[in-house]
Amino acid sequence: MSGIERADFARELGDLFATWNLARATGRIYGHLLLETEPVGLDHLAEISESSAGAVSTGVRELVSWGLAHTIPQPGSRRLLVEATGGLENLLAASQRRARRFVEVLHHGIDLTDTPRARSRLADVAKLFERYVEAGDEILRPRQSEK
Repeated sequence: MSGIERADFARELGDLFATWNLARATGRIYGHLLLETEPVGLDHLAEISESSAGAVSTGVRELVSWGLAHTIPQPGSRRLLVEATGGLENLLAASQRRARRFVEVLHHGIDLTDTPRARSRLADVAKLFERYVEAGDEILRPRQSEK
């Protein structure tokens, strides 16, 4: 794959992230990380993604928080290496944590409602995300038992 094709891939991923209201730069950084064979330093990531050091730092933090990447500390240095996270388990587990927390907050809101209509609406949304979590658990269960 040529450098232009790699840049196009990263740009497409950035555009996709933007449709999800995530930073376009974060998507481009993720695209480049996915194409790297080995973990890379932040400086290298800034160079290949044509992003500022600040954008790379912010993007990496976002990717780590979403479970899409992880950092590797370097002994005796403040520098970090970054690697895209592989495997459905890691991505889905991060999504599951956020969804479970969302359900908790929704249930707290149900107790705060003043009307049956608001209570019903919150309960419906909570139930939808409870089903989402259950489906994710079903996907993860066989994979976790293989380990």
